[in-house]
Formats: sequence, structure tokens, C-alpha cells
Amino acid sequence: MIEVTKINGTKVLINPDLMELVEETPDTVIAFTTGRKIIVKESRQEVKNLVILYRKDIFAH
Repeated sequence: MIEVTKINGTKVLINPDLMELVEETPDTVIAFTTGRKIIVKESRQEVKNLVILYRKDIFAH
């Protein structure tokens, strides 16, 4: 799970395996394979970096 901050300031954990699309419009919108979308404060690049770190951590164990 990765932690992101919703636009209202609430921190949430999301499963990056369910992420389908991350776009900046200019807000960062994360779309999931479930059809749900959330707007987060992190940039697209920050979300990408969080996913990379998450995957590195999984494969290291």
C-alpha cells in the first residue's frame, strides 16, 4: 500500500496494483480498475515514485 493525501487533506492508503491511470488535469487524479477515482495533492511524478519504492520494497523481501 502507498500513502497519498486526498485534496481535503485526508491521508489514505491505496493499493497501487489497482491503479489504472494517473493524470494531472492540473489536479492529480488517480483512476482505479474498480472505476473509482480520487484526487490527490501529490503530483503525478510523486505518485510514480511512491509506486516504484513500493515495488522495490516488495521485491526486496
